[in-house]
Amino acid sequence: MPSPARAWLVTGAGMLVNLCLGILYAWSVWKANLIATADHPAGSPMTGLNEGWVYLSDAQATWAYSICGFTFALFMIPGGRLQDRYGPRVGCTLAGVCLGAGCVLAGLMKSYLGLVLGFGILGGIGMGLGYAAATPAAVRWFGPHRRGLIVGLVVAGYGGAAIYIAPLAKTLIAEHGLTGSFVTLGALFATVIVIASQFLTMPPAGYVPPAAPDSAKPRPAIASIDRSAKHMIGTWQFFALVALFVGSAQAGLLVIANAAPILNKTASGIAFFAANAWLLASYGGVVNASGRVGTGSYSDAIGRTNAFALNGLAAAACLFALPSVIASANVWLLFLAVGVVYWQYGGTLALMPAWTADFFGSKNLGLNYGLVFFGWGVAFFIPQAAGFIKDSTGSLDAAFYLSGGLLIATVILSRFVRKPV
Repeated sequence: MPSPARAWLVTGAGMLVNLCLGILYAWSVWKANLIATADHPAGSPMTGLNEGWVYLSDAQATWAYSICGFTFALFMIPGGRLQDRYGPRVGCTLAGVCLGAGCVLAGLMKSYLGLVLGFGILGGIGMGLGYAAATPAAVRWFGPHRRGLIVGLVVAGYGGAAIYIAPLAKTLIAEHGLTGSFVTLGALFATVIVIASQFLTMPPAGYVPPAAPDSAKPRPAIASIDRSAKHMIGTWQFFALVALFVGSAQAGLLVIANAAPILNKTASGIAFFAANAWLLASYGGVVNASGRVGTGSYSDAIGRTNAFALNGLAAAACLFALPSVIASANVWLLFLAVGVVYWQYGGTLALMPAWTADFFGSKNLGLNYGLVFFGWGVAFFIPQAAGFIKDSTGSLDAAFYLSGGLLIATVILSRFVRKPV
């Protein structure tokens, strides 16, 4: 029988993989160096270390980010199938190759097309394949009483990646230019992911996870039947989980996409924050990762639905308050409000795979969660709609109100969702 240390080794390897895949959450650092300004209009050439690149419009720079997210969600589905059929190593190794190659391609092409093809599509493919492999592998080593905590730990790597990638990317861009930053990180991530993937293994046949301690509080019954993807899609609960994913993830994605501009607007008179906008991205990574572990842990105690509602209502209140906070120019209130939304978003990424396993079992979790995860991809385009609101009104106020309202509606929906019988 494998030792408990093996289970934690698999969990740690999954976290390490996600610490590389999470480059998506640090995209704003590259965007800040790519977008045009009054002095450098879109299409004008860059000089110095970035010679060969041209300045992009805000929409062009944002599309690379959005396409990456949507491609990520799409490839969670084949990634889940690879995981369920061949185990986690195959998909995760391919993930390292794709993400690394995508970053290198984006750097060497030095163009908008290169960013879309390299970072957006090839990078998104790598993220989907890798993310689909890491979580199910770890979950199978533990009993249901630890499911939320283990999912939270593994996906915390993805959320926390911005903590180190944001400052690292800024340093690489300053010293080696945009191309050097993409190529260096691409080579690093490919190496780390391929090596870490070799430690991702499924439990042997007949393996029984450790049981809950006798002192553990009774929990509601969870799924005892492992349902196939075909069976899952035939239930209304599947569509409910997808809807919950869309409604809850959109709030965090809205804040992530606009973090730097929000900080710049709030702290327009504070030079330190204006010169170090990456701080909000790194801070968000800390809270995002903490929210995944924290929410996953207390959802095991109070239930997924209660944890979802607690996080969602708190985040909605902060979204409604954000226009006033930004207008007040209070940076510390901004960090507090944005931090709550980051926590809620991180919690969503811990709750949804645990919820999927609770409802439909863990045997086919790779493919099943890949299908549910499509809701995250749909939510990615809601911040894109906020851009149109900003173009029309000159501010994001209406977008924050809309996002908060949608989050409340999602919390209400969650109260009616029950495990299939």
